[in-house]
Amino acid sequence: MLRRTFFVLGFFAPYLLNAQPLYDVTRFGAIGDGTTDNTTAIQRAIDSSAKTGGKVFFPTGTFLSATLYLKSNATLHLSAGAVLLGQADASKYPYQDPGIPFYGDQWAKQALIFCKGQENVTIEGKGTIDGQGARFVVNTIKKPDRYKNRPYLLWFAGSKNITVRDVSLRNSAFWMQHYLGCEFVLIDGIHIWNHSNKNNDMIDIDGSRNVTITNITGDSDDDGITIKSTSPRISENITITNCIVSSHCNGIKFGTESTGGFRNVTVSNCVIRPSAQRQTIYGKPDGISGLALEVVDGGIMENITISNLIIEGPQVPIFIRLGNRARKFSDTAAAPSIGRIRHIRISDIIARGADTVGCSISGLEKVPVEDITLSNITIETSGSDIAGKPFSAVVPEREEDYPEATIFGKLPSYGLYVRYAKDIQLHNIVLRHKGTEQRPGIMLDRVERFQLTGLDIQNSSAAPAAVAIARSAEGIITNANRIEGLTNRLRAVRFVVRDNNTTNVMVDNKRL
Repeated sequence: MLRRTFFVLGFFAPYLLNAQPLYDVTRFGAIGDGTTDNTTAIQRAIDSSAKTGGKVFFPTGTFLSATLYLKSNATLHLSAGAVLLGQADASKYPYQDPGIPFYGDQWAKQALIFCKGQENVTIEGKGTIDGQGARFVVNTIKKPDRYKNRPYLLWFAGSKNITVRDVSLRNSAFWMQHYLGCEFVLIDGIHIWNHSNKNNDMIDIDGSRNVTITNITGDSDDDGITIKSTSPRISENITITNCIVSSHCNGIKFGTESTGGFRNVTVSNCVIRPSAQRQTIYGKPDGISGLALEVVDGGIMENITISNLIIEGPQVPIFIRLGNRARKFSDTAAAPSIGRIRHIRISDIIARGADTVGCSISGLEKVPVEDITLSNITIETSGSDIAGKPFSAVVPEREEDYPEATIFGKLPSYGLYVRYAKDIQLHNIVLRHKGTEQRPGIMLDRVERFQLTGLDIQNSSAAPAAVAIARSAEGIITNANRIEGLTNRLRAVRFVVRDNNTTNVMVDNKRL
């Protein structure tokens, strides 16, 4: 028997040596009754675990706490029955200095879990972190006062090798989680519900690099998975995949802050669907936009690929906007110059439930967007009785305004409107509408060098054409079809119309 015992211990010895020490918060005095303030006890467990690389373990219970400081080599593990519950009193959350100046640093200063300049930190488990966000009442609309004294749930700044996985995050008073100037971030398998206060974003990646977001299921009042650049740091080398996202505002969004910009980002295999929460604080019950790619405060957006998405419900499935709000990220910073959007690939999208606004890709007259390709995309809209007069329609510039997808009002084309752009390619685009619709499916306005192939557009006999082109040049259109009604597919006699300021456009090898 003794020999067998030594054999068993010897066999498991490597696993025992490699196992992380466990720091049960209750052994440090924490009480999971939902009313005892456990801030000091939990922090003692974190400090102890950081010395050895151990796990801070939360057993079943509701553990009330204010700000906790996550430290290098520490892991917070919330068991299936554990809830880390944030205090409902803003005064219990000390102001923090993230060490990185950013737009918002004058009012966003608090968090339930704060991590600055640390490495190898993890939050994991099947438990829940709940910020009690609805308890932080906003009594003013004045800026910036309306943003103050509402803590993030999670705030990581200038940290490396961060993992957040499997946990449920609920009810933040502000953004749910902010990753500012971080490197090597993995967010995997978490569940998010954020409908308790204003500015209830789901995830904000801000000036961070080497980030993986995967297997997320989330529902938020404000923007969903959001990539920001609130400082000169670029958000880059980011993958977002296998996520299910609901938002009253924008499902997957780049911006609005874009000081440094966005580079080398892939989004794939995601579903954007209506929110389960029908009452809104901001936005619309089914969302404003599915994809929103925005550069308005300087910065660059380049090398972006988005593929294999289902977008169900938002008003505007795709919105790409280069503007010139030119907001400084700090009072002492120089005003940013106009940014750039280029090298964008969006493919294999099915979008249903859009309303009458229309998708848009828009730059500025002095700085057009460049090299954008949309392919294998189906969009179905609700239809509109707007008169189909694209050449007389006036689409406002609104260069300096906040870039919401509905910024221009109802566009002169029901499917896609492109303005101030170069090197645009549209391949295998299917457009459908319900009810009546007199607008063309696509309009190009001041576009240079474009190629349209395999377009399949439903439009009525009351519409001037399936495609309208104004003040544009150097285009090729091939292999296009139009549907009148829903059953009769015909080669279009008048598939394309152009104005007198459009030059050098070929349709099926014939000059238009």
